[in-house]
Amino acid sequence: MEYSIEYLRLLAEKHPSEAAVCSELINLKSILALPKGTEHFISDLHGQYDAVCHILNNCSGVILEKTLALYSDTLGERGCRELCSIIYYPREALTRLEARGELSDGRLSDIIRQMLPLAEMLSGKYTRSYVRKRMPQDYEFVLDELLHMQRDEDENQHRYHDAIISAIVSSGAARDLITAISELIKSLAVDRLHVVGDIFDRGAQPERIVDLLMAHSNVDIQWGNHDILWMGAAAGSPACIAAVLRISLDYGNMSVLERGYGISLRPLTEFCEKCYGGADAKRYKHALSILGFKLEGQLISRHPGFEMDERLLLDKIDFSDFTVKLAGKRYALNTKDFPTLDPAHPYALTSDEEALIDEYVSAFRESLPLRRHMDYIFKNGSTYLCCNGNLLFHGCIPLTPEGGFARVRHEGQYYSGRALLDYCDRVVARAWAQRDESALDMMWYLWCGQNSPFSGRCFHTFELALIDDEETWVEPKNAYFDFWEDVDVIKMLLREFGLDPETGHIINGHTPVKAKLGESPVKAGGKLFIIDGGFCKAYQPKTGLAGYTLIYNSHGLRLKSHRPFSGVAAVLDENADMESDSVCVETFPRRRYIGDTDHGKKLSERIDALNSLLSAYRSGLI
Repeated sequence: MEYSIEYLRLLAEKHPSEAAVCSELINLKSILALPKGTEHFISDLHGQYDAVCHILNNCSGVILEKTLALYSDTLGERGCRELCSIIYYPREALTRLEARGELSDGRLSDIIRQMLPLAEMLSGKYTRSYVRKRMPQDYEFVLDELLHMQRDEDENQHRYHDAIISAIVSSGAARDLITAISELIKSLAVDRLHVVGDIFDRGAQPERIVDLLMAHSNVDIQWGNHDILWMGAAAGSPACIAAVLRISLDYGNMSVLERGYGISLRPLTEFCEKCYGGADAKRYKHALSILGFKLEGQLISRHPGFEMDERLLLDKIDFSDFTVKLAGKRYALNTKDFPTLDPAHPYALTSDEEALIDEYVSAFRESLPLRRHMDYIFKNGSTYLCCNGNLLFHGCIPLTPEGGFARVRHEGQYYSGRALLDYCDRVVARAWAQRDESALDMMWYLWCGQNSPFSGRCFHTFELALIDDEETWVEPKNAYFDFWEDVDVIKMLLREFGLDPETGHIINGHTPVKAKLGESPVKAGGKLFIIDGGFCKAYQPKTGLAGYTLIYNSHGLRLKSHRPFSGVAAVLDENADMESDSVCVETFPRRRYIGDTDHGKKLSERIDALNSLLSAYRSGLI
């Protein structure tokens, strides 16, 4: 590639001499020869903080595997698991050992000496500069010295290291150092974390998960429909806010809003007491359902391009006998309590409903903790990601029943395939930054539309709330889910995103895999992986397990299936890790290096530019 003299002069400002260019070329070319870092894929976290925290601490079992490889002959499996428990939860584990009278200075020294070779092993994939950046700042000097021992005939370095460890223990800093080494080990075990959507709803502590992700050194997020819903609510979409409130009540998680984000239940309580004759969970949910149906009806009417008129059901209610007609059949409603609904104008809000939703729009927009979390999710997230040959997205690529790309119309334009997902990125950015009504309406559609790449399902919230006949509860899915075993269709999707259809994969979340019924998370002959297996406890009776994760390292791809997490106390008291089964789904014919990755391609481009600058220096052009 040819570079302009203007570009080379700008590059020369950063590398002002021939020697500086050579030094950087040596550095970059050496990095290309390092093994590819490990990528860790997780999905559908759904507020299950303890299980998610543990899966990040044990890196889906990678740390136990490395520990067993290093120490199984000397420590045995029990000793390896005990060491891993300390790595996962260093402060808590050391406190337990102390309480049992097992934490002498000698034991602290032994733990440090056992952890250092593990950290050294894991650091072998990286440059020393990279490893130093991953070290906790307070112990960077000490860890750098301990991890890079030079062997000599007089064993001077051994004595030096012994002196460092002895000084650490005698000064009372051993616990802090063990914590620092633990954090370094966990950071080096996984180079990059991919969160394939749905951090929020169902579980009780999504806000703690976001804090956990914010502390992670290298993470990206592919938004799920529940993340989109919360982003839409935080930006001020009335329809999204009504849905967030209703779902939080459905799963008993109002504490997330009240404790986590300072959004009070009091306005809803006062509204229900005034309009519904009391304030209890049943009245809360009914009031929010009716409010939501009204807001959604207004939104659908504003956007005929969403093609959701079949969801306009309030005007289909016959108030003479409290039935509703669906698909030519009449069904009885399970309540006659509609104090805020005017049959002549079913989608009009009462003054009390308007006041309620206005108050909550202000509360969601003005919550600083919510804004901070959603801003992080927006800045670190996207609708999809192409990374190292793989295509990551949460829900689906909307398809027609014939296998073509389904279209979505918004603001007079049609979008499909990759163009639809690119448009989603733009409209989410607009909703977050500008908060205009049309973009906020689109956020609601992305949450629940049948042709939304985040949802891919026609939500039957009206039927679930107001009709007891379960035949009405079935929610039609987008045709994508009918084609995900079709190898040709999956290859077509990979080509649509510029990826190699022969070597690439699609990685999805969103749809719980019913493993107990024999369903496999591997689709289309190993071209597509579904890694939603049930982190959320509400799903585990259906799935039979507690989630899937995917590990992609320099040797291949491994799918991990996890059994339910028994809790931190069991880890500390019994060394009971989150047990996992590992299946190798692809082994590479040769090991992959950084030069084979997307990052390696960028480094190669920089090398080309530096070679041109070097030639310019040597020719006298610069």
